[in-house]
Amino acid sequence: MSIVVENVTKIYGEQKALNAVSFEVKKGEIVGFLGPNGAGKSTMMKILTTYLKASSGTAAVNEFDTTTEARNVQKSVGYLPEHNPLYLDMHVREYLAFNANVYKVLKSRIDEVIAMTGLTPEAQKKIGELSKGYRQRVGLANALLHDPEVLILDEPTTGLDPNQITEIRNLITSIGKEKTIFLSTHIMQEVEAMCDRVIIINKGEIVADTTLAKLQKDQDQIIEVEFDYRIEDVLIEQLPHVTKVVNTHGLVYEITFNTSKDMRPTVFDFAHDHSLKTLQINQKNKNLESLFRELTA
Repeated sequence: MSIVVENVTKIYGEQKALNAVSFEVKKGEIVGFLGPNGAGKSTMMKILTTYLKASSGTAAVNEFDTTTEARNVQKSVGYLPEHNPLYLDMHVREYLAFNANVYKVLKSRIDEVIAMTGLTPEAQKKIGELSKGYRQRVGLANALLHDPEVLILDEPTTGLDPNQITEIRNLITSIGKEKTIFLSTHIMQEVEAMCDRVIIINKGEIVADTTLAKLQKDQDQIIEVEFDYRIEDVLIEQLPHVTKVVNTHGLVYEITFNTSKDMRPTVFDFAHDHSLKTLQINQKNKNLESLFRELTA
C-alpha cells in the first residue's frame, strides 16, 4: 500500500477536524479526495506530508510512519499544497536548481522534470511572469524533483481557466501512469476524468469510498416525465425497479429506478395503459456530483 490511514483524529482546540478517519491507497492508484470546505481535506493531506501530527491514530506513506519516520516520508512524497508557494522573482530553472540542491538530486533531473511538465519554453522566464497554469506546472515540477513514489496534490486546478485545467489534468493523468496520486479538488468532472477511485469526506468523517467504475455501474436512473394530467404517485410506484417518485412541479414527475436498463419505454407503456399523453420525457443518471451533494448536504 502507498498510503495507510487508521483511525486518524485531529483536534484543534475544541474543534474536531478529523474523526477516526481510515482508508488505504494502493500503489498506482489515482484517488480523488472530495469534500466541502472545512471537511478536513487539507488537514488530512498535511498529516500525510508530516506538516501536522494527528491527535490520535496512525498514518503511513510507503510503509513509513508519518510521526516516527517523518524524514523517510518526506523523501518518498511529492507535495503540491493548495496555495502553491513560489519565489516569484526567481527564474524557473533557477528555482528548480535551488530546490534540487535541497533535495541533493542531480542537475540532469531538472531538465527531466522541465520536459515532463511542459516547461521547456518558459524555463528562462521569471516565475512572476508566468500564467497561473504555468505556475502550477512549476509546483508540479518541484514536487517531482526527487522522483517520489507518491504525489499529494491539494486543489491542483484551483483558479485555472478551462484550457489550463485541461492541460494540468492531462499532465496529472500522464504522471499517474508511474506514480500513486492522491488529490483533492472541487471539480467533479476532473475527478471523473482522472481518478480510479473517490473518497468523500464530510465534517471530518469518511462518508463514501468507491471506485468510479462501481459508481457508474451502481448508479440509479432518473426519468423526468411530464403527463397531460395528474396521476397518483402510488400508481407510478408499482412500476418495476422504482425506488422513488416525486411530483416536482405541475404535472412533472421525477421517477428513480434502481436499474441500468433504459426505463423510458416502460414509462411510455405506463402512460398508454393509463390513457395519459407524454408531453416530455428525459433520462438523467446520478453522477459523482449528485452523489457528492447527497452525502454532504
